[in-house]
Amino acid sequence: MKLISWNIDSLNAALTSDSARAVLSRAVIDTLVAEDADIIAIQETKLSAKGPTKKHLQILQDYFPDYDISWRSSVEPARKGYAGTMFLYKNTLTPSISFPEIGAPDTMDCEGRIITLEFDNFYVTQVYTPNAGDGLKRLAERQLWDEKYADYLAELDQKKPVLATGDYNVAHNEIDLANPNSNRRSAGFTDEERAGFTNLLAKGFTDTFRFIHGDIPNVYSWWAQRSKTSKINNTGWRIDYWLTSNRIADKVTKSEMIDSGTRQDHTPILLEIDL
Repeated sequence: MKLISWNIDSLNAALTSDSARAVLSRAVIDTLVAEDADIIAIQETKLSAKGPTKKHLQILQDYFPDYDISWRSSVEPARKGYAGTMFLYKNTLTPSISFPEIGAPDTMDCEGRIITLEFDNFYVTQVYTPNAGDGLKRLAERQLWDEKYADYLAELDQKKPVLATGDYNVAHNEIDLANPNSNRRSAGFTDEERAGFTNLLAKGFTDTFRFIHGDIPNVYSWWAQRSKTSKINNTGWRIDYWLTSNRIADKVTKSEMIDSGTRQDHTPILLEIDL
């Protein structure tokens, strides 16, 4: 089975804008089409509460004619056009779909952050983890989210094996970002967020990239848009993950980044697993 995850940073912009960045985004979509994955997880769709428009759905159908779509958007009292997730999956697959709430603080459960696909013998679930924010103003809420999310994955894992993916908004270890020393209290590399991810893995999950590649350095999934040279200089962060239940980690055959060219921000990540 082949699976891909990507934080697209606005589905509408990627599909309908004429900007130079949108052109780069559509080039990435072309790459995903060529990969012919069974399941594609997309984060940060930034769609309205009503979800994709007819135009969005038609464009997606043109790109991915053999796929069904499931989506979840941010709804009140959360911000409009914020966060959001989507699955595209081959129409030969027939998962049961759920949109879990995990008892998260603030409006996090209303922000469209988790979708789960249940199959006969496993789950595939994606997450767009809340960012701790500028000045770490949401760090306390983020810590509670991390606890609740880890408990949720552990509950799934008690029933059947789990494939979990998404933008986790944390670089787990120093090797997972280019400049750890200057980012000690930056959102995504605080001790608190790193401990939250350690706690998640300790509940029975494997970071498949490290499982396959060991301590290979300088491989990242995100480069800041604010810095024009972040990708050229590879001053990136690895904050997007494919996790599996420990008991099926040995079935993973590939876990890697997909080249997104010169486009900064997130790059898609690929998992191949023999289930």
